[in-house]
Amino acid sequence: MVHARSWTLKRRFEGFPTKSNFELKTTELPPLKNGEVLLEALFLSVDPYMRVAAKRLKEGDMMMGEQVARVVESKNSAFPTGTIVVAFLGWTTHSISDGKELKELPAEWPETLPLSLALGTIGMTGLTAYFGLLDICGVKGGETVMVNAAAGAVGSVVGQIAKLKGCRVVGAAGSDEKIDYLKKIGFDAAFNYKTVESLEQALKKASPDGYDCYFDNVGGEFSNSVIPQMKTFGRIAICGAISIYNRTGQRPPGPPPENVIYQQLRMEGFLVTRWQGDVRQKALKDLMNWVSEGKIQYREYITEGFEKMPEAFMGMMKGDNLGKTIVKA
Repeated sequence: MVHARSWTLKRRFEGFPTKSNFELKTTELPPLKNGEVLLEALFLSVDPYMRVAAKRLKEGDMMMGEQVARVVESKNSAFPTGTIVVAFLGWTTHSISDGKELKELPAEWPETLPLSLALGTIGMTGLTAYFGLLDICGVKGGETVMVNAAAGAVGSVVGQIAKLKGCRVVGAAGSDEKIDYLKKIGFDAAFNYKTVESLEQALKKASPDGYDCYFDNVGGEFSNSVIPQMKTFGRIAICGAISIYNRTGQRPPGPPPENVIYQQLRMEGFLVTRWQGDVRQKALKDLMNWVSEGKIQYREYITEGFEKMPEAFMGMMKGDNLGKTIVKA
């Protein structure tokens, strides 16, 4: 018999997550039925969306999330033993699946690339950057792009794709180390939002003529400072709002409506699951080629040990990570 260890939501989040919100449980998995596979987690993802999505869980439910897993036993000919897959299996070491929700890595996946990238730059966060920038913002060469949380899993890819498309890119992040990294990977301007005297002035200095596209991972007061500096017909992709996920008091007001109206701005929220089928496969191939060719750089913030899932999640919510936060099981 195989025993699965799983992290569950012991107590609903109130404010910032703490270790007491989580509980590690062990369950015995049943024998496989025909058509099923047994999966062992190799790498697990922690992401900001989990803080919001956990509101839909009941206390005692397993935390949600994506992982790269290996088939260790199979009664499904489509997934022989040894197959590597990506799936939303949650915070667990072992799972049983009928195969319907499993996605194999692309056949052309280079051996030189780590499998963990299937959770990041060549996975969900890379796809989020790709579609948010190219479809929602619809960037064109010569435009100026602003992205916050720019050294994170999504933001760092947004900036690099924008540069590939001929844009000028401005990024904001929360440490000098992160700012140095943004400049290293090609951002035209970057500033530490925690240390600038005035966010409005920092934005103006970085792009005196304003911004054509704003890729927002943060929300809150940051967005209220960017939106008045958008150019007419500017586009805003609302990807996340990590600055307010843990707030318990009154949330900040939204952007001034007159800016949105008179600058004729378009704002759109999105989920990456909107894009499936051929368009998703093309995007993954583009991302894989750009990484393989060195056109997109990546950083991973890897925590060793499944037992440290909560710590990795809480650290990511605090901004400890540079690049994609991953737990190696």
